[in-house]
Amino acid sequence: MNGMKTRGVAHGLVVVAAVMGAGRALAQEASLLLPRIAVEGSAKRADAPVDGYVARRSSAGSKTNTVLRDIPQSVSVIGRDELDDRGVVNKVDEALRYTPGVATEPFGSDPDTDWIYIRGFDATQTGIFFDGLNLYSYGFGGFQIDPFALERVDVLKGPSSVLYGGGNAGGIVNLVRKRPTGEPYFYTEAGINSNGNAFFGFDLSAPLSDIAGARYRLTGKIAGGDNYSDYSEDLRGFIMPQVTLQPDDATELNLWAYVSALDQVHTGNGFFPYVGTVVDAPFGKLSRDSFYGEPSLDEGRSNQEMVGYDFSHEFETGWTLSSNARYSYLYKHEIGPYLFGYVGGAPTAPDYPLNRIGFEETSKVDSLALDNRAETVVDLGGAEHSIMLGLDYKYYRLDHRQASGGATPIRPINPIYGTPQGPTAVYLDQDITQQQVGAYVQDQIRFGDGWLVTLNGRADYVHTQTDNGATAYSSLVSSYDYDKTALSGRAGLAYEFDNGLTPYASIGTFFNPTIAPSATPNNKPEEGEQYEIGFKYEPTAFDGSFTAALFHLERRNVVVTDPATFLAEQIGKVQSRGIELEGKVNLDDNWKMLASYSYTDLEVKEDIVSAYVGKSPYLVPESQASLWLDYAVTEGPLDGLSLGAGIRYQGESYADRLNSRSVPDATVFDAAIRYKKNGWEAALNVANVFDKDYVRGCGGEFTCGYGEARTVTLKISKTW
Repeated sequence: MNGMKTRGVAHGLVVVAAVMGAGRALAQEASLLLPRIAVEGSAKRADAPVDGYVARRSSAGSKTNTVLRDIPQSVSVIGRDELDDRGVVNKVDEALRYTPGVATEPFGSDPDTDWIYIRGFDATQTGIFFDGLNLYSYGFGGFQIDPFALERVDVLKGPSSVLYGGGNAGGIVNLVRKRPTGEPYFYTEAGINSNGNAFFGFDLSAPLSDIAGARYRLTGKIAGGDNYSDYSEDLRGFIMPQVTLQPDDATELNLWAYVSALDQVHTGNGFFPYVGTVVDAPFGKLSRDSFYGEPSLDEGRSNQEMVGYDFSHEFETGWTLSSNARYSYLYKHEIGPYLFGYVGGAPTAPDYPLNRIGFEETSKVDSLALDNRAETVVDLGGAEHSIMLGLDYKYYRLDHRQASGGATPIRPINPIYGTPQGPTAVYLDQDITQQQVGAYVQDQIRFGDGWLVTLNGRADYVHTQTDNGATAYSSLVSSYDYDKTALSGRAGLAYEFDNGLTPYASIGTFFNPTIAPSATPNNKPEEGEQYEIGFKYEPTAFDGSFTAALFHLERRNVVVTDPATFLAEQIGKVQSRGIELEGKVNLDDNWKMLASYSYTDLEVKEDIVSAYVGKSPYLVPESQASLWLDYAVTEGPLDGLSLGAGIRYQGESYADRLNSRSVPDATVFDAAIRYKKNGWEAALNVANVFDKDYVRGCGGEFTCGYGEARTVTLKISKTW
């Protein structure tokens, strides 16, 4: 694979080989074929596997084990069955393609980043959580989790500061990992896609017979090969060991670790110019599989290590104490030129040369997250109060260094590689540390045979320190820090009818601590509030869930920059309003369905550039819709055969801040066929069946990305 440096993943190959042998031995001891095993008590746990497509519980909107209809905000859940049916193999953002109010992959496929926008706001750095703890990132210092490690993905729409502290205004994505099972479960899979990218995964779990109440799970994967862009390739993998100790019904301790690595030659997508992708250039359009880096120079390497625990104990007094923590480390290095428009600003004859910028970055991250909660239920004044008290802490330290410089232009058609590149110079050598501690309380009050009031309050303290080293452009060494406090709250009201209908209304405030680029006044937390009304309906006649939400969300104190002077001020204000509809159904043993629609109206209310006021931010489509149908044959000679088909629609989006350019709407189709027998399963998934050639989004005149080309993925799996 072109001499890729893969020492971190190579160790995983040795582990894979050893585990394969151990898995066979363990499987032979299990004398019967087993279906996919759920965690013990799965029907009552918020982190449990989802039955088909319809989830009943989530902790994303309450930090407690809560029935979904009781959460006074919109929540979407993508379970393991749905992930497998739709063929989600590579990245988390692929899992959210059918989720209303969520726009993913705005620049097309990007192997090293999960790009996610919720209700119009970027959740990529401040809105991703792993088992309820923030996977915070800044700059290039971001973590990634392989979807094979996950049991489910929970999406909370709207502000979440009252539960989690500072974060994305539009909502959060909570990644819920697989957990040890109460019965033996042994699973392996292998597959390859039409690009030539192959994978092998294993998932083993069983009780530990020598220790009462103990069980383990070992999950891992290795993958690699060519990507859709010319010259692009990768090798990646992870391993996640876990042990759960449960000495009695009241106590449970889960210890886990996650180690992963990635080595890649970047894809060419994401930095294509508007002229030549959305509209024709004089030479036509750039091919979506074009590569405009330098194959011999381009490199993207990262490795990350995590270790953590989850603990809970129920006291005889009725109080339950819960605690979870995670330490994470990340190292990332990237080098290679990238596109930045055309030489001279526009494509000109004879070669219409594309401009390139040389770039190199190194990021090192240390992160610690800790959350402690105490819960109880009391009767007071004729009402039932479910009370939660909590205290959490977040530490994030990023040591990063970035350099840029001259790079030679390149032709858009038949590019020539190997031209010596100009030197790069360090323009940023920075160490950022941010610490946040928050105390919070929640009271879920039931009264009057159906009424539910949810009240939340939270206080946070944030300390941020930035140390700047000398660069090629300045010998000045500087250091500055600032302290900020913030209050946030939420109030929700709902009524549960006997027929399964639950209308609700809520109001919530939020904040998001900023990291100022310099010692300027731009260090106030972003803040705002959301108003939301809607209903959740769980029919009694069949297994289904339907939700509708109407929201009004305002985000203030946004840092905006004057393009003429490059001076920044924290005066930006953006408004997001919209509607989201979602339905998920397990109709019977044969039919499963999911459908969604969302309309998001984004408007800039205040900006340093008056011409931007009243405009809509770029990238996010105004309308999105999706439908997936899955049919399983359960009797007769075709018993075990399943067919799936989906359609995804993205509406028009803007390509620049003045809204003078737009990206057209597009519709793509997906399909799947599976056959399962005697523990074996073969699955063939096709994304973008008709190979629709379309632009996914543009973040300006020079940063456009194509949507994924037709991709066929074949997977063979075995369950013991």
